[in-house]
Amino acid sequence: MNSEQLADSSKERPVSSTFRPVQEAPSHTPMRYGLAVPLLGILLLGAHTLRTGDVWLTSFVVTIFCLALTRQGWARLVTAAVLFGASLLWVRTGISLVHMRMMMGQDWLRLAAIMGGVSLFSLTGAGMLLSAPARARYMRHAATAVPQAAAFMVCALLLLVSRDQATRVTLLLSDRFFPGSGMLQIVLMSIYAAVVCGLLLDNRKARRVRAATWAFFSAVFFGQLALGLAGVERLLMTGTLHMPVPALVIAGPLFRGDGFFMLILFSVSVLLVGPAWCSHLCYIGAWDDRLSRVRKGAPAPLPAWAGTVRAGIAVTVFGTALGLRLAGASLGLALALAAAFGLAGVAVMMACSSRAGTMAHCSAFCPLGLAGNLLSAVSPWRLRINDRCTRCGACTRVCRYNALAPCQVEKGRPALSCSLCRDCTTVCAHGAMELTFFRASPAFSKRLFVVLVSSLHAVFLAVARI
Repeated sequence: MNSEQLADSSKERPVSSTFRPVQEAPSHTPMRYGLAVPLLGILLLGAHTLRTGDVWLTSFVVTIFCLALTRQGWARLVTAAVLFGASLLWVRTGISLVHMRMMMGQDWLRLAAIMGGVSLFSLTGAGMLLSAPARARYMRHAATAVPQAAAFMVCALLLLVSRDQATRVTLLLSDRFFPGSGMLQIVLMSIYAAVVCGLLLDNRKARRVRAATWAFFSAVFFGQLALGLAGVERLLMTGTLHMPVPALVIAGPLFRGDGFFMLILFSVSVLLVGPAWCSHLCYIGAWDDRLSRVRKGAPAPLPAWAGTVRAGIAVTVFGTALGLRLAGASLGLALALAAAFGLAGVAVMMACSSRAGTMAHCSAFCPLGLAGNLLSAVSPWRLRINDRCTRCGACTRVCRYNALAPCQVEKGRPALSCSLCRDCTTVCAHGAMELTFFRASPAFSKRLFVVLVSSLHAVFLAVARI
């Protein structure tokens, strides 16, 4: 072939179609048959729980087995954690059986070898799930796998401990209708926590998801209350009714002198997630959020004296509760005043929040919200505005807690009424709104906060009864 023919052939066959770039082989091939070891490890655990006769614990293990079959990144880590726990269980069971055989004077070496082998098999399965091929297989939502797995495990741990320690009441609803089924509810609520965590970490979805999950929690809470009062008594936690007015979390113990459970729960929540109780966990706050969204457009700022009014309301409510106790007032009078105050709060939502687009009840009326804002001073969470802020006003236009007026943006920090809802952080195009936790990076702080708040949301939802 001469030079002219070469030139013609090059015209007929373009370089782009003839010479294609060589695709690099992936550094790690997805695990296929290697998944058999972790799955067999889970099946061994399930066989053990079934042999003990605990069908509901077996359902927990079966759910984990099903998670392992998915391609969710967080499911890989959860399954690995369960297998690691299974290896410890086999060691503990083996020690117990060996000790029993030694006491009976029977041979125990073969038993010890078998149990040690089973424990090592489970541990190997956990290690395989942490390998690079496993990461290649479980690629879905890999970027948020660690925080989602953490949310699953935190939720599961909190519910397990709460279920074990609640000796006077049956805490989980499933245990009330189907005794022993709490383990199934725990694993399902933990999956829910992991899913919510992943959604809240997505800035494109976080605002809508927070509002939707918060409203869902409130609907479950009051739905169970309504059904309980209608006669389904198992939906109520105890025989003593707690009126669902947030201010009574503090005012109730001041009047009664006892009943500190809700106050302790509130205080621990504030310590863990700061004032986010008011934007994620309060059963009444979701109403204010819904009504504030009736008004279209940016929320209108509340008057400058709104904070002073809320402080005055808080002093009046808590002082009245203590005064009623000292005066020996009847429970009927206290309940009547509490009901009137609760209805006044609903009126504020309907008359003010729906018109202003700002959550007037939470920002200028609720005494518990003020307590949460003040107690958050001992919480390590802070929302800061860094020097990348351009004063574009995007954060002000989405803040429904009256916390990001232009004057506050100039100061570089939100007002006291900030509830760490994080709506502002999701719309800031410049990365100027930062949630910080001690000296940790904003990225780590965000993930830790979302893990905690999504776990607590799932736990509160699981025990959403009065």
